[in-house]
Amino acid sequence: MTAQTVSNRQVEQFLTFELAGEAYGIEILKVQEIRGWEPVRKLPDTPDFVKGALNLRGSIVPIIDLRERFHMPGVEYTPTTVVIVMCIDTANAGPTVMGMIADAVSDVLDINPAEIKDVPNLGSKINTRYMRGMYVAKNGMVMLLDVDKLLNPEEFVDIAKLQ
Repeated sequence: MTAQTVSNRQVEQFLTFELAGEAYGIEILKVQEIRGWEPVRKLPDTPDFVKGALNLRGSIVPIIDLRERFHMPGVEYTPTTVVIVMCIDTANAGPTVMGMIADAVSDVLDINPAEIKDVPNLGSKINTRYMRGMYVAKNGMVMLLDVDKLLNPEEFVDIAKLQ
């Protein structure tokens, strides 16, 4: 269960991170660890946003660049660049460990599910299926992502066909 009771109210915890100056959040229970950027082994015949794989204590972990996944301009990786390693649930393959590159991690937020706003309807041309909702924090809005959908390897196959 991803919710817990804190001070008699139900909350979920989200790890927030930055991409191109914007705040994003993911369920903290999906996060296994946060690592500094290190070079990865390139994987042939994968979409451009799949940067490669790294060996994480004997497990091969695919690494996804979220800037490229979201069609944002790329940047050089810096000392604040991180890889957020998480366990996602896939319909066909079951639990899968993947990593995603973010500009920096920010904070852990306790969010009451009732405070999560629906994603605005942006028409059929704008893909919002990876977004769980929006949260209005003190410093601005945080886009909450559904990493099970965003990092689903089944989606990568469809994207690779389009490239």
